[in-house]
Amino acid sequence: MTTPDLHQFWQETLSDWQASGLSGAAYCKQESLVYHRFVYWRQKLTGRVESSDEPVHARSGFTRVTPTPTPDAGVSLTVSLPGGVSITGLHAGNIDLLGAVLRQL
Repeated sequence: MTTPDLHQFWQETLSDWQASGLSGAAYCKQESLVYHRFVYWRQKLTGRVESSDEPVHARSGFTRVTPTPTPDAGVSLTVSLPGGVSITGLHAGNIDLLGAVLRQL
């Protein structure tokens, strides 16, 4: 493929991806694309250097972490994984547990 052809292909691919609502990784898997090439062309053509691979309208990435106020005035974290799985009640005292759980997934 020539350079102009590659630019055209990836511009169309990125447009299709954004319209899909899928994460970059999921879209690449569905379309049998190499993910690191997808990221390279996304950065090259759009200037996006963000770590998230979600389309702009669905910015959740691999996982979403949100602070959650607790009754005792502390703050815990909730990690939301794809497929609707959430891990709640995380704090500095049990963050190692999160690492152990994620390694098992």
